[in-house]
Amino acid sequence: MSTAIQHYINGQRVDGDAAERQPVTNPATGQITGQVALANQADVNRAVEAASRAFPAWAETPPIRRARVLFKFLELLNAHKDELAEAITKEHGKVFSDAQGEVARGIDIVEFACGVPQLLKGDYTDQVSTGIDNWTLRQPLGVVAGITPFNFPAMVPMWMFPVALATGNTFILKPSPLDPSASLLIADLLKQAGLPDGVFNVVQGGKEAVEALIDHPAVEALSFVGSTPIANAIYQRAAGHGKRVQALGGAKNHMVVMPDAHLDKAVDALVGAAFGSAGERCMAISVAVLVDDIADEVVARLAERARTLKVKDGMQPDAEMGPIVTREAHARITGYIEKGAAEGAELVVDGRAFESSQAGEGNTDGFWMGGTLFDHVTPEMTIYKEEIFGPVLTCVRVPDIKSAIELINAHEFGNGVSLFTESGSAAREFGRRIQVGMVGINVPIPVPMAWHGFGGWKRSLFGDTHAYGEEGVRFYTKQKSIMQRWSDSIDDGADFMMPTAK
Repeated sequence: MSTAIQHYINGQRVDGDAAERQPVTNPATGQITGQVALANQADVNRAVEAASRAFPAWAETPPIRRARVLFKFLELLNAHKDELAEAITKEHGKVFSDAQGEVARGIDIVEFACGVPQLLKGDYTDQVSTGIDNWTLRQPLGVVAGITPFNFPAMVPMWMFPVALATGNTFILKPSPLDPSASLLIADLLKQAGLPDGVFNVVQGGKEAVEALIDHPAVEALSFVGSTPIANAIYQRAAGHGKRVQALGGAKNHMVVMPDAHLDKAVDALVGAAFGSAGERCMAISVAVLVDDIADEVVARLAERARTLKVKDGMQPDAEMGPIVTREAHARITGYIEKGAAEGAELVVDGRAFESSQAGEGNTDGFWMGGTLFDHVTPEMTIYKEEIFGPVLTCVRVPDIKSAIELINAHEFGNGVSLFTESGSAAREFGRRIQVGMVGINVPIPVPMAWHGFGGWKRSLFGDTHAYGEEGVRFYTKQKSIMQRWSDSIDDGADFMMPTAK
């Protein structure tokens, strides 16, 4: 029996005005488990109205009291983290331990947000000019919205709303309709933590809901994570309305393996980063750049590991990779594999050959695929240029680190990159010259910790600020500068020149 998955507006779950629903599927079984409501303009308007009404009182709430609500939310998150992780696995398909890791990284951001009062302190200059003092303060924007993807239904929203709420904004979340249940669990925990009604709202839906949020005049800022074409479109449309926008787009993350690298560790890193979460991560490694004469050995080891991946229901404790999120995504990834072979890449391991019967009893209708490995890929090939967002690892061979850097810098995406080496000088040169926003040295997935902020370069980010951390505080607040002088320090007479320090 499928469950009705609702919106969350003004402190309660509601069906909304729109009659349209979309099925939610367990990708391990192929069975429909829920029907999610799809918001229309009226539903979005209702959420924005609730957030607008709640904003003045929440913005005036002292930062330390806002932080106390988040501390209580943090306590509840820790108590319910496995429940949240299970909901993610059953709608997304990623293995349970990976879902637990996602929730844990989201909790990191909540912990950071609990300390935001320290970051809201302004600057003060006494006697900036004769009889004048000058100071700055940061104030919330108002109603802000987050549009988040299917691949991290808990963590990516938590990149946004904890910082937005801590800084005094009210928030509307538009999650992916593919795995929407996590958003409602989060909303329930925030209410239990004492968050006032209307401060946090959820509108389920698709394109209509997104466009309604972008166009609504009361929404001051939008955060987005998803594909580059949509990120670019949202950025342009929202900026055209004068909104502040932070739109994180696609990726083609490379991992360079140097001849001096510890190959066991490098292969482990490639397998986990390429096939973990079925490659459905914006920080997944999808290109192995193999330098000089190590390529044959690395490819042979990768092939052995790809063929023996434990692909099964993510709730099974020994699962290493779960199913693809939807049947449509499975077909899209299959198309990329076909194109890679047609364009001349060597298909070393074909994930299409995975038999659904291997996934266990009751799972034969799931969206199953094994790990795929290509070798002798070149920059002109589609599977090198485009983001596949699936368990497909492509290997490119280069003669030296200079060629590796040139290859990566020429790509349109600049999200994440990694270098495996035992050479300090190579690591330093790589880190300085690479045109990518997040760099790992012997770290395969360099997702920054909560206080550092997340974001790529080039066509991986549209906007001026990265997500969470101090960048997030700046994004969700606006600076105000106040200059003050009292009457007993004012000289008589008009002054027609530009004010200067006296």
